[in-house]
Amino acid sequence: MEKIKIVIVGIGNCASSLIQGIESYRHKNAEEAVGLMHWDIGGYKPGDVEVVAAFDIDERKVGKDIAEAIFALPNCTAVFQKDVPLTNIMVSMGRVLDGLSSHMKDYPKECTFVLSKEKESTKEEIIRILRQSGAEMLLNYLPVGSEEATRFYAECALEAGLGFINNMPVFIASNPEFADRFIKKNLPLIGDDIKAQLGATITHRVLTELFKKRGVKLERTYQLNTGGNTDFLNMLNHTRLASKKESKTEAVQSVTAQRLDPENIHIGPSDYVAWQKDNKVCFLRMEGKLFGGVPMNLELRLSVEDSPNSAGIVIDAVRCCKLALNRGKGGILYSPSSFFMKHPPRQYPDEKAYQLTEEFIKGERDN
Repeated sequence: MEKIKIVIVGIGNCASSLIQGIESYRHKNAEEAVGLMHWDIGGYKPGDVEVVAAFDIDERKVGKDIAEAIFALPNCTAVFQKDVPLTNIMVSMGRVLDGLSSHMKDYPKECTFVLSKEKESTKEEIIRILRQSGAEMLLNYLPVGSEEATRFYAECALEAGLGFINNMPVFIASNPEFADRFIKKNLPLIGDDIKAQLGATITHRVLTELFKKRGVKLERTYQLNTGGNTDFLNMLNHTRLASKKESKTEAVQSVTAQRLDPENIHIGPSDYVAWQKDNKVCFLRMEGKLFGGVPMNLELRLSVEDSPNSAGIVIDAVRCCKLALNRGKGGILYSPSSFFMKHPPRQYPDEKAYQLTEEFIKGERDN
């Protein structure tokens, strides 16, 4: 099979896990491949993905080979594939815009970004790199709250003729104006805000659906998360959290039997604990009433390595985007978006989203 050529914006922990995974699975067969939802999607295996360009703003990554940059500080995710061969693809200096929260300069360098002294790339330079790379799609891994920067790179993808996978909680696929532009350009769009392979949001959704199916009235719930990577450090600035909280909250509200009043549902990042590194800990509580109005409650603690959890979904999103390109289908990919993302343009129960995505992969659905 031909390679699926991708561009990554933001060479952080999530990109590190994805690139490690591509290399790791390249040397495995279907029986050896652990931790995948799909080994084969339309003939494409995980190792058929190739990064052909990348952008970042950290001086420890800009100008470095991608294979080196993914292990540079402040990245702190698990290293499960130590040997990633050099690619001769260097990380280019991107645009800062609102991609860097001002409070992060107050933390030690090993925990936060160190802004590169290189001149920022112009929009024209970025579009030229995208075109010359031969890329087919752009993956957005910018920090939470990067509203302006995400829109900027979505614009670049549109002008360069690339599909767009929006892994972050800035609304692109959920924005009718942007969605319409990808439709008119016949470019596939998957978004918004990646739903981890087995993370806090998918677990919360499954339990919420279980309450509904078993006739338990959900009355109030919270989801509190802690972590020690740059994502959690960035989110200490609560002014950057509006779209993140909306995305995570709506993911759960959309599967409740009856929407909860705002004061009875709290879902969102909670705090930064440096020594946790890329380990994310979720504390989840659900309170409800059983038969006869008898009260019950459920408490759960979930601990996961955050970034590989994301990569387990993105590796499928990339291949679904490629199928759309091969089929000449542009615009929002509603089925994959509903299964892979927290805030898709159309929300479905996870069982239905899974079914629709399987139909899309088999070619039984256009989007």
